[in-house]
Amino acid sequence: MNEAAPKPVNPIWVSIAVSLAAFMEVLDTTIANVALTHIAGSLGASSEESTWVLTSYLVSNGIVLPLSGWLSGLMGRKNFFILCIIGFTFTSFMCGIATSLPMLIIFRLLQGLAGGGLQPAQQAIIKDSFPPEKLGMAFAITGITTVLAPILGPTLGGYITDNYNWRWIFFMNVPVGLLAAFLVKVLVQDPPSAQKQVVDSIDYIGLGLIALGLGALQIVLDKGQQEDWFDSSFIILFAVISAISLVLAIYWLLQQKRPVVELKLFKIPSFGMPCVMMFFVGFALYGSTTLLPMMVQANFGYDATLSGLLLSPGGIVVLFMMPVVGKLVNVVPAKYLISLGMLINAFGMWATGLITPQTDYSTFVFVRILQTLGLPFLFVPASTLAFSKISPENSSNASAIISLTRNLGGSIGIALVTNKLIHSQQIQQSYLVQHLTMADAGYRYALDTYTQVMTNLGVPSTLVSTKAMGKIYQDLLHQASILAYRDAYNFVAVLLIVLGIAALFMPTNRPPKKGSPVESH
Repeated sequence: MNEAAPKPVNPIWVSIAVSLAAFMEVLDTTIANVALTHIAGSLGASSEESTWVLTSYLVSNGIVLPLSGWLSGLMGRKNFFILCIIGFTFTSFMCGIATSLPMLIIFRLLQGLAGGGLQPAQQAIIKDSFPPEKLGMAFAITGITTVLAPILGPTLGGYITDNYNWRWIFFMNVPVGLLAAFLVKVLVQDPPSAQKQVVDSIDYIGLGLIALGLGALQIVLDKGQQEDWFDSSFIILFAVISAISLVLAIYWLLQQKRPVVELKLFKIPSFGMPCVMMFFVGFALYGSTTLLPMMVQANFGYDATLSGLLLSPGGIVVLFMMPVVGKLVNVVPAKYLISLGMLINAFGMWATGLITPQTDYSTFVFVRILQTLGLPFLFVPASTLAFSKISPENSSNASAIISLTRNLGGSIGIALVTNKLIHSQQIQQSYLVQHLTMADAGYRYALDTYTQVMTNLGVPSTLVSTKAMGKIYQDLLHQASILAYRDAYNFVAVLLIVLGIAALFMPTNRPPKKGSPVESH
């Protein structure tokens, strides 16, 4: 007598189970950022050395992302997902008990390797759990994980660091990971297309080229600003290694019958163009999430907790908007929603560029909401369109590529906006210094005011002029910094406007309607 097939599980429960693990991993891409100073002090390292805690994670994470589809086929998607959860949970615990910076960096490297497969596997599992006509709602669920977690990361990280100990940033993953592994084991069922495949040989060349190219690229992006970009032989070396490795990898992979990364999926127009848009989802999400906490801490005296709390209302807006956009995807063509999302985000960036030294907390919260309001209009339609012509056999491969493009967009976005910020600070400072002459009425007024203040405070007459000039120069640096942040936000706004217009020229494919087959490629 044949054993009865297992009863299908409600896709909502499956989504919750797999999203719990993915949320935990995505959270860790940003949660440690605000704790670096505490980590450096606790482990007796410099601030510069502590940045390798971030770099090591991003490098190993970026290497595994594109390979996760191949690895899922190698061992079965469910088995691979559970292995990633267990590995991520164990390495999180080891990060928490690290007694030295090298030990922490090694386990962060391993944590990134284990966690790299969680996002793509989550997206593929959810995609295959919902019928084609409900893809919009499926990707609204994955969007909550992908977009909300990086927003909440600095908030949660700042609160834990300021009120407890940085080690709890890693320890809190342990119970969540154990629960997620149990739920996935019980609730997730691999369809035939996602089960373990027989592999005759492993493409070690393709594997090595991808790992070397993406690893070197991530080091360039993460360390470029710190090393002064191409004025550094270290950055030049890794940039050359990355470029050569990735070019060779693309050529090699296109020649293979069973490549470790299925680049031929880009031949599908409804997949290739949304991948480009997902790149800029990462750009807008991570770029804006990096700038705002930096700005309020450097120029407005906010601590890590308060600067993180600025981001939370934007996350709440995303949480409520994702299901709404999930419904709209079946009514409005994806390209129009994507274009609207780009333009909303551009308006949010432009509004943030209107800040002044007098801007208050509530205004920052409002502009942050504007910055994030457009993200659901980008993520859900782009994901839905990208998967609309992807067969179940290619779900894992497609998820791996989309996750890679989004994360690369985030890394490049952070690098570009940070570089733009520092360059603009130099320009604005040079411009403002030109006004420090007695011919300038504003300078004379400031000098007279500060001179009177110093005199009233009892500063010796021989030091009054020096102290007054020092205060003016502090004001100048403060104003130059704020103007530089305005320039960076305006730079992102212009880019998003261009992309919003370009999105109108994307394919007009809609998600498959009920009962329609998904094409196999």
